[in-house]
Amino acid sequence: MKNSWIFLFIALPYFLNAQFLSTKGQLWIGGLKGNNAPTNQSSLEMSIGYIPTASFYKDMNNDMLFDAELAYKAEQYYSGDLLLLDNFEPHRVWMRFSSQRMEARIGLQKITFGPAQMLRSLSWFDSFDLKDPTGQTDGVDAFRFQWFPSNSFSVWSWIVRNEQRAVSFGWRGELSSHMGEWGITVHHDPTDTLQMIGQTGAWFDQRHNRVALDFRYDGLMGFWNENALIFSKGKNITLATIGADYTLPVASGILIMTESMLINSSQKNSDRVYTAFMASVPLGMIHQIMFITQLDWEEEKIYNYLRWSATYDRYSLNFIASISPKRSAYKATDYLLSKTAAGFGTNFQLMFIYNY
Repeated sequence: MKNSWIFLFIALPYFLNAQFLSTKGQLWIGGLKGNNAPTNQSSLEMSIGYIPTASFYKDMNNDMLFDAELAYKAEQYYSGDLLLLDNFEPHRVWMRFSSQRMEARIGLQKITFGPAQMLRSLSWFDSFDLKDPTGQTDGVDAFRFQWFPSNSFSVWSWIVRNEQRAVSFGWRGELSSHMGEWGITVHHDPTDTLQMIGQTGAWFDQRHNRVALDFRYDGLMGFWNENALIFSKGKNITLATIGADYTLPVASGILIMTESMLINSSQKNSDRVYTAFMASVPLGMIHQIMFITQLDWEEEKIYNYLRWSATYDRYSLNFIASISPKRSAYKATDYLLSKTAAGFGTNFQLMFIYNY
């Protein structure tokens, strides 16, 4: 991540002559009470985080635009008076040249694609979680180029540098028509160190390739599908997600959604099937209730999540209740499990988020 600061200094002359400068930020404070904390830890936890952001842009010649963004993330997580997380690092550091037909961006940035929202086979470079009220996701150090030859077709390409200084690369094509939206993605990763690919649950410790095809159709109801093959010399993993949503014409509208994911590995006894259901109900202009339940069919585990949000112009209040399997339900030892009460047993959480 330190290399991201190089882009800031390269762009500094443009910042000083910028035609427009804006600042924004997000501050959150959360408290959690759980009934299944790790041994010798408090069942009361607290988190605080802050992301200040500065954005710049400057019109160039020939219908070109230069802009840049700098954001820093400070985050701490406590269990009682025990500090569990102390994170201070760049969150976004990128600069971009763009026109009506192309965009070139370099630096610490967000790269996300694919239509799935809960069980995401194409979560390769992000940490987006629908259950997170902040809506934040990690970024990657990358160069990304996008070309838009028409309003219905676009091509992406990227070069990503990971924390081990290894460089991976790939491309993606997207096509939109009256039949739906299509995407095809290819990526090559030469890394030999152990890594989990996004949030897919796929672990690889050798160089590999990824190929994916995704589709979304919006009509009377929404329907989407993601298929990914991740393969190396001695291991293959196939991921497939299918999903649908529909808005029930009741009151202000009740959005219901479901997704199922199949993970199939060339290793024996490693197939996994997950299903998730979501319902979202707006209550007037301010309040919203969202419920998510997820099933792990092989492990016979059920995860339930309920959030009530009150959103105002600059801030929101979020009351969250969740019921998950207890720590004793997992085969892994306590050493390998998360060191927080979050995600285990019954939890009640309050989070205040301020945006400016």
